[in-house]
Amino acid sequence: MLYWFFVKTLGPVARRRFHPVVEGVENIPKQGGAIIASNHLAVIDDALLPLSSPRMIHFMGKAEYFNGKGIKGRFKKWWFTSVGVFPVDRSGGSKALGALETARHVLEAGNIFGIHPEGTRSPDGRLFRGHTGVARLAYETGAPIIPTAIIGSRELQRPGTVIPGKGNTTVVFGKAIQVPKTSSENVTREQLRQLTDRMMQDIRALSGQEYVDMYAQVLKNSQKKG
Repeated sequence: MLYWFFVKTLGPVARRRFHPVVEGVENIPKQGGAIIASNHLAVIDDALLPLSSPRMIHFMGKAEYFNGKGIKGRFKKWWFTSVGVFPVDRSGGSKALGALETARHVLEAGNIFGIHPEGTRSPDGRLFRGHTGVARLAYETGAPIIPTAIIGSRELQRPGTVIPGKGNTTVVFGKAIQVPKTSSENVTREQLRQLTDRMMQDIRALSGQEYVDMYAQVLKNSQKKG
């Protein structure tokens, strides 16, 4: 499997470059489904997480990563497949829902699903408001949420940078938030928001980031207009 090829073969190279220090591995259950919910500072975050986890992590990724042409396109597809990413069409509708359905199947099959609840990379290094999709998945499957903090990746790979520099990073897996399995019709919007906010505050406590009660994409859109 490409995932384990990456971990075993390219992993040592990445570790020498990023020097990840890992804390809280004991908080990842040895078996059964679980959601690793992490902050998102740089593209290399999705390499640091599988390097730090004793279990394979499945991720969502933009469909564009898998549809490129030429050598660069083929490399991107190979790279994201190798670190456990499956494509999601962000145009909305049934295609986006299909990706969520895939995530649910990943969890119900007893696997680890990784996601960045901010929905996009932080535009300025702060921690932004989380989307409620993680909470919904947790309620639907009964999978625990593991708040996770990545520290230092932004310093190695600033926005717009393709090749990351060398330096030190840290990945901290926090204590799991246990979520009772509940049918979707019995979960209110308030419950989804409360669980999401609790998760984001746990991530903030682990990462030390300043928290902003705004969606990261809103800030990114305003910066583009400016």
